[in-house]
Amino acid sequence: MTKPSILSCEKVTVAFDGFKAVQGMDLALQPGELRFLIGPNGAGKTTMLDVVCGKVKPVSGKVTFHAKSGSIDITKRKEHKIAELGIGRKFQTPSIFAGLTVEENLEIAMSQNRGVWAALRTTAMKKAERERIDAELSLIGLGDQRALRAGRLSHGQKQWLEIGMMLLQEPEILLLDEPVAGMTDKETEKTGELLQEIVRKRTVVVVEHDMAFVRNFASKVTVMHEGKLLKEGTMDEVQRDDRVAEVYLGRRRDVDAVG
Repeated sequence: MTKPSILSCEKVTVAFDGFKAVQGMDLALQPGELRFLIGPNGAGKTTMLDVVCGKVKPVSGKVTFHAKSGSIDITKRKEHKIAELGIGRKFQTPSIFAGLTVEENLEIAMSQNRGVWAALRTTAMKKAERERIDAELSLIGLGDQRALRAGRLSHGQKQWLEIGMMLLQEPEILLLDEPVAGMTDKETEKTGELLQEIVRKRTVVVVEHDMAFVRNFASKVTVMHEGKLLKEGTMDEVQRDDRVAEVYLGRRRDVDAVG
């Protein structure tokens, strides 16, 4: 039996100065799913994330967040209001406080308002808060770097830190844009393992161009082309699809190099 969706996008269309970046796109996510959005450059993948998080408003269509408290139409809601509901968005470039330690970054993320610096002046954090930070450091693999200035972390470690900061804000859905871009092979593998841990409690959507990464960690893939849904299914199903091969390679049936 199929689980009810946690998020549904219905016939979403986005236009910029007359150009339709997304055209009648449907997308449904289930709780605890690790979904990859793939497709050629300009397919509309990042624009779909922008729609879900409220950065971009569609000209038509509907986006519904099926939260624990009930279904909410978020199509026209402001970006910060959508974040408050439980949808977190991470962009490709890490956004961290480079001059602060790893632990201090997490402390700020835990505060109700990320602009409230009082969290850093607290002499004694509550036990529960400390335990949450310790658990997050363990999850993202930065326990040994907790006292290190964040600016000294490797590129991959900075990405993990920002993911940890987002998780402390307890989103139900996490949107990631090319999280492994610029990573080493080892960092890429560790990121995939991290995402598999995260989906034990949350839903994750990843826009990605690294097809080896997608093959290794995807359970379900959505392929977009020219702003539309082209194919959806397992990676094996996607790789066997003639239309997908034609879009990526300009020929049919040779799909080993898709991406």
